[in-house]
Amino acid sequence: MKERGMIFNSEMVRAILDGRKTQTRRIMKVQPESNQLGLLLITDSTKHSDIGKYHWAESNATGNHVRSKLFSSPFGAVGERIWVRETWATLGNEDGCYVDWEDNLCKGDERSAARIYRASCEQRPGDYGLWSIPDDAYWKPHTKEHKFEGAWRPSIHMPRWASRILLEITDVRVERLNAISEEDAQREGVHTEVWDQTVVARNYAARDEFFQFWSEDMPHYVEMNQLYRSSFRSLWESIYGAENWQANPWVWVISFKRVEGGAA
Repeated sequence: MKERGMIFNSEMVRAILDGRKTQTRRIMKVQPESNQLGLLLITDSTKHSDIGKYHWAESNATGNHVRSKLFSSPFGAVGERIWVRETWATLGNEDGCYVDWEDNLCKGDERSAARIYRASCEQRPGDYGLWSIPDDAYWKPHTKEHKFEGAWRPSIHMPRWASRILLEITDVRVERLNAISEEDAQREGVHTEVWDQTVVARNYAARDEFFQFWSEDMPHYVEMNQLYRSSFRSLWESIYGAENWQANPWVWVISFKRVEGGAA
């Protein structure tokens, strides 16, 4: 079974661990040369290896005409797996040597060293920038009031052996970014809270602000059926910029379920 690494930021890693995120969108590298082109999925072919691949095509009175090379999802097909790449670190002593959870020096490479993940750690007031490591988590033994003050390692540099979360792809499709439904925006794992028995959704463009739909007089009011979409749009724009949302690119929509990795 094929496995591929995929980068998720800390916010989305927490959403996966919480069970809120079961879908992700990634911009397609192969965009159509014209808005007149449509995307076709090959479901039947004399060449079996072509089945399940896509191509851009132009449709007119004489039929569908291929306008690009065949391509498939770079993230895998249904049934294949994705291992999550996230910001992480290994613990060491003052001399820079790797240590395990009992502060013993590690022999060999860093694989036996204690590992932590930023999505599951937090900076608390009064800790002078130190990161608090959870006492109990499925990916580590019980510890008490462990702190971390080293440097985090970027998710792009995470090797397979350091990953703690494994996902299985349940569906792959292609659509325009702006076509996301309210239900799918919720599946993207945007952060929500309940205020006075009413759900509000985070505005990622403004710290500590939320979208709400019960009062037009309050900031960030949206229609009820646009709550999650508005939150997702702000999340997308915080990563790719507002101009990318306006460009409305074609995206891969990957749905998944977690097969490894429990609570944070």
